[in-house]
Amino acid sequence: MNERRFLLKSFSLGGLFVGCLLVSAFVTPQQPLLFAAPVLQAPAAQPPAPGAPQAPTVTSPEVRSDRRVTFRVFAPTAQKVELRSPGDIPGVGGRGVAPPQLTKNGDGVWETTLGPVPAGAYRYVFTVDGVTVVDSRNPMTSQTNTTVYSLAVVPGSDLFDTKNLPHGAVASVHYNSTALGGVRRAHVYTPPGYETSRDRYPVFYLLHGAGDVDDSWTSVGRAGFILDNLIAANKAVPMIVVMPAGHVNGAGAALGGTVPAAAAQGMPGIGNGPDPFASDFLTDLLPYIEKNYRVLTDRQNRAIAGLSMGGNQTLNIAIPNLQKFAYIGVFSSGIIEGGRRGAPGATEAAAPVGAAWEKQNAAALDNAANKRGLRLFWFSTGKEDFLISTTKGTVDLFKRHGFNPVFIESEGAHTWLNWRDYLSKFAPQLFQPENRQPSTRQ
Repeated sequence: MNERRFLLKSFSLGGLFVGCLLVSAFVTPQQPLLFAAPVLQAPAAQPPAPGAPQAPTVTSPEVRSDRRVTFRVFAPTAQKVELRSPGDIPGVGGRGVAPPQLTKNGDGVWETTLGPVPAGAYRYVFTVDGVTVVDSRNPMTSQTNTTVYSLAVVPGSDLFDTKNLPHGAVASVHYNSTALGGVRRAHVYTPPGYETSRDRYPVFYLLHGAGDVDDSWTSVGRAGFILDNLIAANKAVPMIVVMPAGHVNGAGAALGGTVPAAAAQGMPGIGNGPDPFASDFLTDLLPYIEKNYRVLTDRQNRAIAGLSMGGNQTLNIAIPNLQKFAYIGVFSSGIIEGGRRGAPGATEAAAPVGAAWEKQNAAALDNAANKRGLRLFWFSTGKEDFLISTTKGTVDLFKRHGFNPVFIESEGAHTWLNWRDYLSKFAPQLFQPENRQPSTRQ
């Protein structure tokens, strides 16, 4: 009897369609890349009773040619429905921004229309009377380190639209991490023709930001389609792109292992402590890729870049191991010093950016022999990004040590609208034979 009451109570939540994923609570995102609690699978519903009215057909999301997007959910008994996003959709989410309210029609379908919005990929969920659900009418999702979102793709970009041209493949792969004591997952893009050729390819390691996971660059980031389009247009050389899990807890935790104490804050590599992700990357991931994929293993055919947290991790990995990487990219990031510079509204301290990091890496920063083979050291951050001063301070630090970093101050803020664009600008510069101007002063 108790089980039957539980099921009836579950089915009454807003009259939702079957297949919705539920969470017990939803934390309103304060900034992009801060996410809600893990989702749970709702119990399976019973078929409607004979003679009962059929639920209306619902299309969601509906993306129009003018880039207006309508979101819908069937919840006839709900009292309040909102649309939530982790800062991806312009004007939806973020500190002090009220979420859009959906309006119910006579059929019990709630809807709201946004836009026009820029071409892009946007994560979202509904909250129905306080309960967070994904869009059961939309099969596209994007995982984060703690939860899952529905994904709406708005076409109209020459950079990442899905086009009729040769496409590469993205695989979810698992490897053993001796550094973390368990099995880890990564996503790997192989270019068109990889399966039928015997060629070896250059390799590009691409890191995500805080709160995301190894599927983020290919789902919301559209990285596979960006590389497909660049390669087809002869703007980038065919390359293998490796997208690992930067977190070592949550979805990024090693299966069978324990979460390192250094990752308790959830952002490994931020601040002056040890970086367990860097240990996993160098000890296990890089050797796994070089053993299992046809990659060129010399320095001139290896690149690394990352956004936000991943940009800091890129510096943690590449600078002490500069002999391994000829191309380095830092997107919307720099040397992030814990809570001081890693959060919006943090008070700037008088000490220069990265002072402790600079001291810790002094030998690598001043190793002239390792600098000589560095072909590109590239930074880009938006003018409205809360980490813009961190980026500028980091660029100044490297200039003091004889590097010649490229710094592009773009429009915009700390969002995927910028990061997809940065990838489309950085990737064409990799592994090109004419790119022979080292990013160091000799």
